[in-house]
Amino acid sequence: MEESAISRRDLLKHAAAGAVATSIVANQAVAAATMPPRKHRWGMVIDTQRCVGCEACVIACKVENQTPPGVYYTVVTHEPLPGGTTDRPVFMTKPCFHCENPPCVPVCPVHATYKRESDGIVVVDYDRCIGCRYCIVACPYAARYADFGDDYEFLPAAGAPVSPEYKQYRVRTAGQSPIGNARKCTFCLHLQDESGNYDEASGRWPACAKTCTGHAIHFGDLDDPGSVVSRLLRERNAIRLKEELGTKPNVFYLL
Repeated sequence: MEESAISRRDLLKHAAAGAVATSIVANQAVAAATMPPRKHRWGMVIDTQRCVGCEACVIACKVENQTPPGVYYTVVTHEPLPGGTTDRPVFMTKPCFHCENPPCVPVCPVHATYKRESDGIVVVDYDRCIGCRYCIVACPYAARYADFGDDYEFLPAAGAPVSPEYKQYRVRTAGQSPIGNARKCTFCLHLQDESGNYDEASGRWPACAKTCTGHAIHFGDLDDPGSVVSRLLRERNAIRLKEELGTKPNVFYLL
């Protein structure tokens, strides 16, 4: 009698069923054993006084990463101005916050989502992810999305778009990752050089920051006191969202 075939994804799902109780300590041990020492702490400083809500960052991000319908690595929210003194809302660009203590990491039963020790960027291993969506539920910033396999109707029939994410250049194919996976902002890490650095002058810079028409999005190394993000945090009043949760996000907002 011929054995029924089982896909790799189904196999991982069965394996994950018995691994849901994996401890936070085990997750951290895996990351520590595989990641090099930190060289950078990449982060963003977003000026709410300069953001005009044009959403150019949203479009640039989708074009850069070739994300499908329903998957957004950054969004722009419209918040009422505190006090209600004017009709102008506060616009807030919200990418992944790449927290120092990301709550999405310990809940992953297969260690598919983790924080890179080399630069603090939180990533998803598409080959490990089983689409359980625990990380999506755990994220207090709603910065993760499930890829349900949808595509834009106006895409050309020939020459399927290739995503540069994680420098993997995957062709979007039905039934294959990242379809079915959790997805999120990566700070366009595919634009890093061999040493893990970005180059703003040559355009190798996160698409949202590079495209921002109001120059509201600033990106850089938070551990470098000479970086523009460090300087802005010294000179201006800034907040981080939901700091009471202890996540320590690496995205700051200037008031």
